[in-house]
Amino acid sequence: MRVLAAMSGGVDSAVAAARVVEAGHEVVGVHMALSRNRNQFRTGSRGCCSIEDAGDARRAADILGIPYYVWDLSEKFQDTVVADFLSEYAAGRTPNPCVRCNEHIKFEALLDKATALGFDAVATGHYAQVITRTAPDGTEVRELHRSPNTAKDQSYVLAVMGPERLARAMFPLGAYETKDEVRAEAAARGLSVSNKPDSYDICFVADGDTQGFLRDHLGSQPGDIVDADGTILGAHDGAYSYTVGQRKGLSIGRPAPDGKPRYVLDVQPVSNRVVVGPAEMLTVDRLTGDQSVWLADDVLAAAGLDLAAPHSDGTAWFDAEIQVRAHGEPVPARVRAVPDASGPAGRMEVELTGETLRGVAAGQSLVVYLGTRVLGQSTVVSTAWSGAPDRATTTPAAATSAATAAQHA
Repeated sequence: MRVLAAMSGGVDSAVAAARVVEAGHEVVGVHMALSRNRNQFRTGSRGCCSIEDAGDARRAADILGIPYYVWDLSEKFQDTVVADFLSEYAAGRTPNPCVRCNEHIKFEALLDKATALGFDAVATGHYAQVITRTAPDGTEVRELHRSPNTAKDQSYVLAVMGPERLARAMFPLGAYETKDEVRAEAAARGLSVSNKPDSYDICFVADGDTQGFLRDHLGSQPGDIVDADGTILGAHDGAYSYTVGQRKGLSIGRPAPDGKPRYVLDVQPVSNRVVVGPAEMLTVDRLTGDQSVWLADDVLAAAGLDLAAPHSDGTAWFDAEIQVRAHGEPVPARVRAVPDASGPAGRMEVELTGETLRGVAAGQSLVVYLGTRVLGQSTVVSTAWSGAPDRATTTPAAATSAATAAQHA
């Protein structure tokens, strides 16, 4: 096969490319230039895709003996990932930019361009597994599964890719159980990135100051911090700086009557208010998501949903586990898919069956698992607690989100 190896300049992508070469494929290495600032340098282990990373990727490609190119995807990255990040915070939501990067850059722009150039697949250094099984009708089914390296598992951020792109994706690090194994292999292959620090945090906020980044782009927007009854407790300089579940940095100035800590319960961009209250008011056991992506037609079909039928009534409830943070713990739930105006895959409804969650914010990625297998993904739009059904929280409508973002474009 002709395989395009995405090479970030880190040890994971270098070893992934090496293993694809070793498997006998025709491999070309590509580094994605995502920053508009060509002089951007990595700060320790913060950020990625810097000019230094491009050099590291080139050296790895030279050692592997494969062609190497740099593709400028900075405009696409700015217009999708960064723009989405700003508009979501402006709308009172909490986005995951790594999910959007995988959706719009690595498994849309990169993979689609690779396919147009005649490549059969794209290989990346993600920690996840693709398992192929044979269905009863004899067809092959590709399933996305967790990595056995639970500390590095990235199946959560890959769930958004969809079945069509999963069919053209390769994750050569899928069987590795520890990062030390990957580093040892890199050293044995003579790759200079074997001891390079991992990148972390948001790549386009290289100094790690997310609030400063938001402030620079969205400006000062003074408003009130209130309790659940609407009593004004303090002031803020921008509701976008707060996220549901946040405890520190509230600047309220006086303790709650019961002396207990207060947390952000809701961010209301229309009224420009931040609502705070006790920890127990963060408890949820009902979640709804939209813009669903499913990777398990067989599971949905068994539950009564045909994704090819535009007027399907949705699935019956089925048992699974859900996860709402990249490295959060999965919790048992029952799930169903409900068609909406966007199509049969549209909405996802979740009822937790054994545990509750706290501090789930609109905009977070909701991923459904069955054991290690990824079934689907959705973006949280509302949450509720069955113990207090009148305490449901719902995000602003899409029109409000777009209007708010447009004011700061």
